[in-house]
Amino acid sequence: MKTLSAPSNDSAFALAFRTLQPPPDKPTSLLVLLHGVGGNETNLAALGAEVDSNTLVVLPRGPITLGSTAFGWFRVAFSGNGPQIVASEADASRRSLIDFIGQLQQAHGIDAAHTVVAGFSQGGILSASVALTAPERVTAFAVLAGRILPELEPLLASPEHLSALRGYIAHGTHDDKLPVSWAQRSDDWLTRLGVAHETKLYPTGHELGAPMCADFLAWLSREEPRGNRPTAGR
Repeated sequence: MKTLSAPSNDSAFALAFRTLQPPPDKPTSLLVLLHGVGGNETNLAALGAEVDSNTLVVLPRGPITLGSTAFGWFRVAFSGNGPQIVASEADASRRSLIDFIGQLQQAHGIDAAHTVVAGFSQGGILSASVALTAPERVTAFAVLAGRILPELEPLLASPEHLSALRGYIAHGTHDDKLPVSWAQRSDDWLTRLGVAHETKLYPTGHELGAPMCADFLAWLSREEPRGNRPTAGR
Protein backbone atom coordinates (compact mmCIF):
# COMPACT_ATOMS: atom_id res chain seq x y z
CA MET A 1 0.00 0.00 0.00
CA LYS A 2 1.34 3.40 -0.99
CA THR A 3 1.57 6.18 1.60
CA LEU A 4 2.53 9.84 1.53
CA SER A 5 5.99 10.97 2.49
CA ALA A 6 6.53 13.82 4.92
CA PRO A 7 6.60 17.26 3.26
CA SER A 8 9.94 18.13 1.66
CA ASN A 9 11.21 21.71 1.61
CA ASP A 10 14.56 20.88 0.01
CA SER A 11 16.13 24.10 -1.29
CA ALA A 12 17.27 22.19 -4.37
CA PHE A 13 13.66 22.21 -5.57
CA ALA A 14 11.52 25.18 -6.53
CA LEU A 15 8.46 23.96 -4.58
CA ALA A 16 7.59 22.06 -1.42
CA PHE A 17 6.26 18.59 -2.23
CA ARG A 18 5.50 15.06 -1.14
CA THR A 19 6.03 11.76 -2.91
CA LEU A 20 4.19 8.49 -2.72
CA GLN A 21 6.05 5.84 -0.76
CA PRO A 22 7.69 3.51 -1.35
CA PRO A 23 9.17 5.12 -4.47
CA PRO A 24 10.37 2.88 -7.31
CA ASP A 25 14.01 1.82 -6.96
CA LYS A 26 14.64 2.97 -10.52
CA PRO A 27 11.60 4.92 -11.75
CA THR A 28 10.98 4.72 -15.47
CA SER A 29 8.49 7.58 -15.56
CA LEU A 30 7.39 10.65 -13.61
CA LEU A 31 3.87 11.86 -12.84
CA VAL A 32 3.44 15.30 -11.26
CA LEU A 33 -0.05 15.80 -9.79
CA LEU A 34 -1.29 19.31 -8.97
CA HIS A 35 -4.03 20.11 -6.46
CA GLY A 36 -6.74 22.75 -6.86
CA VAL A 37 -7.12 26.14 -5.21
CA GLY A 38 -7.74 25.91 -1.48
CA GLY A 39 -6.41 22.36 -1.37
CA ASN A 40 -2.99 20.91 -0.71
CA GLU A 41 -0.58 18.30 -1.94
CA THR A 42 -2.40 15.44 -0.17
CA ASN A 43 -5.60 15.83 -2.21
CA LEU A 44 -4.59 13.72 -5.21
CA ALA A 45 -2.68 11.09 -3.27
CA ALA A 46 -5.42 8.47 -3.68
CA LEU A 47 -5.40 9.01 -7.44
CA GLY A 48 -1.62 8.79 -7.59
CA ALA A 49 -1.65 5.58 -5.57
CA GLU A 50 -3.40 3.84 -8.48
CA VAL A 51 -0.54 4.55 -10.90
CA ASP A 52 1.81 1.71 -11.85
CA SER A 53 4.67 0.89 -9.51
CA ASN A 54 7.41 2.01 -11.91
CA THR A 55 6.19 5.62 -11.88
CA LEU A 56 7.49 8.19 -9.43
CA VAL A 57 4.45 10.20 -8.26
CA VAL A 58 5.22 13.69 -6.97
CA LEU A 59 2.65 16.02 -5.42
CA PRO A 60 3.86 19.64 -5.13
CA ARG A 61 2.24 22.27 -2.92
CA GLY A 62 0.97 25.50 -4.42
CA PRO A 63 3.10 28.51 -3.37
CA ILE A 64 0.17 30.77 -2.40
CA THR A 65 -0.88 30.27 1.25
CA LEU A 66 -4.64 30.64 1.73
CA GLY A 67 -4.95 29.00 5.16
CA SER A 68 -3.19 26.62 7.53
CA THR A 69 -3.71 23.68 5.16
CA ALA A 70 -5.01 25.55 2.11
CA PHE A 71 -2.84 26.57 -0.81
CA GLY A 72 -3.19 27.69 -4.39
CA TRP A 73 -1.28 28.40 -7.58
CA PHE A 74 -2.84 31.85 -7.98
CA ARG A 75 -5.66 33.85 -6.48
CA VAL A 76 -8.94 33.99 -8.38
CA ALA A 77 -12.32 35.66 -7.96
CA PHE A 78 -15.47 34.38 -9.64
CA SER A 79 -17.79 36.97 -11.16
CA GLY A 80 -20.55 37.25 -13.72
CA ASN A 81 -17.85 37.82 -16.32
CA GLY A 82 -16.09 34.57 -15.45
CA PRO A 83 -12.98 33.87 -13.35
CA GLN A 84 -10.76 36.89 -12.69
CA ILE A 85 -7.23 35.75 -11.95
CA VAL A 86 -4.09 37.36 -10.55
CA ALA A 87 -2.14 36.81 -13.75
CA SER A 88 1.27 37.55 -12.24
CA GLU A 89 0.79 34.76 -9.67
CA ALA A 90 -0.35 32.31 -12.35
CA ASP A 91 2.74 33.09 -14.40
CA ALA A 92 5.08 32.80 -11.40
CA SER A 93 3.61 29.39 -10.55
CA ARG A 94 3.94 28.28 -14.17
CA ARG A 95 7.62 29.18 -14.20
CA SER A 96 8.22 27.56 -10.80
CA LEU A 97 6.61 24.33 -12.00
CA ILE A 98 8.71 24.27 -15.16
CA ASP A 99 11.84 24.60 -13.02
CA PHE A 100 10.54 22.07 -10.48
CA ILE A 101 9.85 19.40 -13.11
CA GLY A 102 13.32 19.90 -14.57
CA GLN A 103 14.84 19.52 -11.10
CA LEU A 104 12.93 16.28 -10.51
CA GLN A 105 14.00 14.92 -13.88
CA GLN A 106 17.64 15.67 -13.18
CA ALA A 107 17.48 14.22 -9.67
CA HIS A 108 15.91 10.95 -10.80
CA GLY A 109 17.31 10.52 -14.30
CA ILE A 110 13.91 10.73 -16.01
CA ASP A 111 13.51 12.51 -19.32
CA ALA A 112 10.64 14.53 -20.76
CA ALA A 113 9.45 11.62 -22.91
CA HIS A 114 8.56 9.82 -19.68
CA THR A 115 7.04 12.77 -17.80
CA VAL A 116 3.34 13.67 -17.44
CA VAL A 117 1.84 16.62 -15.55
CA ALA A 118 -1.82 16.56 -14.52
CA GLY A 119 -4.10 18.29 -12.07
CA PHE A 120 -7.57 19.04 -10.77
CA SER A 121 -9.25 22.42 -11.27
CA GLN A 122 -6.54 25.09 -10.80
CA GLY A 123 -3.97 22.29 -10.86
CA GLY A 124 -5.27 21.30 -14.29
CA ILE A 125 -4.95 24.90 -15.41
CA LEU A 126 -1.28 24.89 -14.41
CA SER A 127 -0.74 21.52 -16.08
CA ALA A 128 -1.84 23.00 -19.38
CA SER A 129 0.15 26.18 -18.76
CA VAL A 130 3.36 24.20 -18.24
CA ALA A 131 2.86 21.84 -21.16
CA LEU A 132 1.77 24.42 -23.74
CA THR A 133 4.59 26.85 -22.97
CA ALA A 134 7.37 24.35 -22.21
CA PRO A 135 6.57 21.14 -24.13
CA GLU A 136 10.24 20.20 -23.94
CA ARG A 137 9.58 19.37 -20.26
CA VAL A 138 6.73 16.85 -20.61
CA THR A 139 5.25 14.37 -23.04
CA ALA A 140 1.61 14.79 -21.97
CA PHE A 141 -0.73 16.73 -19.69
CA ALA A 142 -4.22 16.34 -18.26
CA VAL A 143 -6.76 18.98 -17.25
CA LEU A 144 -9.32 17.49 -14.84
CA ALA A 145 -12.23 19.89 -14.27
CA GLY A 146 -10.04 22.84 -15.24
CA ARG A 147 -9.47 25.13 -18.21
CA ILE A 148 -6.75 26.63 -20.36
CA LEU A 149 -6.04 30.25 -19.51
CA PRO A 150 -6.67 32.68 -22.39
CA GLU A 151 -3.82 34.75 -20.91
CA LEU A 152 -1.48 31.98 -22.03
CA GLU A 153 -1.75 32.76 -25.74
CA PRO A 154 1.33 35.03 -26.14
CA LEU A 155 3.47 32.45 -24.31
CA LEU A 156 2.56 29.39 -26.35
CA ALA A 157 5.36 27.28 -27.79
CA SER A 158 5.73 26.90 -31.53
CA PRO A 159 3.49 24.49 -33.49
CA GLU A 160 6.56 22.31 -34.13
CA HIS A 161 7.08 21.75 -30.41
CA LEU A 162 3.40 21.47 -29.54
CA SER A 163 2.94 18.72 -32.12
CA ALA A 164 4.83 16.29 -29.85
CA LEU A 165 2.40 16.80 -26.95
CA ARG A 166 -0.68 14.82 -25.99
CA GLY A 167 -3.46 16.22 -23.87
CA TYR A 168 -6.44 14.99 -21.90
CA ILE A 169 -9.50 17.05 -20.93
CA ALA A 170 -12.11 15.75 -18.45
CA HIS A 171 -15.02 17.85 -17.17
CA GLY A 172 -18.40 17.63 -15.50
CA THR A 173 -21.38 18.87 -17.49
CA HIS A 174 -22.92 20.27 -14.27
CA ASP A 175 -19.78 22.04 -13.06
CA ASP A 176 -20.87 25.23 -11.28
CA LYS A 177 -17.33 26.56 -10.70
CA LEU A 178 -15.92 26.21 -14.19
CA PRO A 179 -18.81 25.64 -16.62
CA VAL A 180 -18.42 22.89 -19.20
CA SER A 181 -18.02 25.54 -21.90
CA TRP A 182 -14.43 25.90 -20.68
CA ALA A 183 -13.77 22.26 -21.60
CA GLN A 184 -15.28 22.83 -25.02
CA ARG A 185 -13.07 25.89 -25.51
CA SER A 186 -10.02 23.88 -24.45
CA ASP A 187 -10.92 21.12 -26.90
CA ASP A 188 -11.30 23.62 -29.74
CA TRP A 189 -8.08 25.44 -28.87
CA LEU A 190 -5.99 22.26 -28.70
CA THR A 191 -7.42 21.21 -32.07
CA ARG A 192 -6.38 24.53 -33.61
CA LEU A 193 -2.91 24.19 -32.07
CA GLY A 194 -2.48 20.70 -33.50
CA VAL A 195 -2.16 19.07 -30.06
CA ALA A 196 -3.40 15.47 -30.07
CA HIS A 197 -5.89 15.07 -27.24
CA GLU A 198 -8.96 13.35 -25.83
CA THR A 199 -11.95 15.08 -24.23
CA LYS A 200 -14.43 13.33 -21.96
CA LEU A 201 -17.51 14.76 -20.25
CA TYR A 202 -19.36 13.41 -17.21
CA PRO A 203 -22.80 14.12 -15.68
CA THR A 204 -21.17 15.53 -12.54
CA GLY A 205 -20.28 18.83 -10.88
CA HIS A 206 -16.89 20.28 -10.00
CA GLU A 207 -15.36 17.09 -8.68
CA LEU A 208 -13.05 14.18 -9.32
CA GLY A 209 -15.57 11.35 -9.52
CA ALA A 210 -14.66 7.68 -9.78
CA PRO A 211 -15.41 7.42 -13.54
CA MET A 212 -13.26 10.49 -14.28
CA CYS A 213 -10.39 9.07 -12.24
CA ALA A 214 -10.68 5.65 -13.89
CA ASP A 215 -10.67 7.14 -17.38
CA PHE A 216 -7.68 9.35 -16.55
CA LEU A 217 -5.73 6.33 -15.30
CA ALA A 218 -6.64 4.38 -18.44
CA TRP A 219 -5.43 7.28 -20.60
CA LEU A 220 -2.24 7.52 -18.57
CA SER A 221 -1.53 3.81 -19.03
CA ARG A 222 -1.78 4.24 -22.80
CA GLU A 223 0.79 7.01 -22.90
CA GLU A 224 4.04 5.79 -24.41
CA PRO A 225 7.31 7.68 -24.98
CA ARG A 226 7.65 9.22 -28.43
CA GLY A 227 11.32 8.87 -29.22
CA ASN A 228 13.36 12.03 -29.74
CA ARG A 229 11.76 15.28 -28.66
CA PRO A 230 12.62 18.89 -29.58
CA THR A 231 14.91 20.50 -27.03
CA ALA A 232 14.35 24.15 -27.86
CA GLY A 233 11.67 26.26 -26.22
CA ARG A 234 9.44 28.42 -28.39
